[in-house]
Amino acid sequence: MHNETIMIEVAYALPATQSLLTLEVRVGATIRHAILQSGILRLFPEIDPQTISVGIFSEPKELDDIVKEGDRIEIYRPLTMDPKEARRRRAGHAR
Repeated sequence: MHNETIMIEVAYALPATQSLLTLEVRVGATIRHAILQSGILRLFPEIDPQTISVGIFSEPKELDDIVKEGDRIEIYRPLTMDPKEARRRRAGHAR
C-alpha cells in the first residue's frame, strides 16, 4: 500500500501562457505536496507557495487537502481588481 500512486494534473495560467503538468503522486498526497513535486514553482517563480489560492475542478480547496486519482489542481492568480469595481468600469464604458 505504501507504493501506490495516482495520476493528477497541476494547472496554472497567465494571460499569455498556461501550463498543465501531469504527474504521479503517492496515494494520500496533499495539494501542497503535489504542487511542490510538480516543479511548477520553478516554471513560474511569481507563485508564492505560502499565499496561493487553489482549487480542484474550480472548487476551492486547502493546501492540506488530499488529492484523488484524476484531480486537476488549479493554482489561482491573485485578483488585480475588485470584481465589483471591474463591472462598474465595464458598465461605464458601455454607456
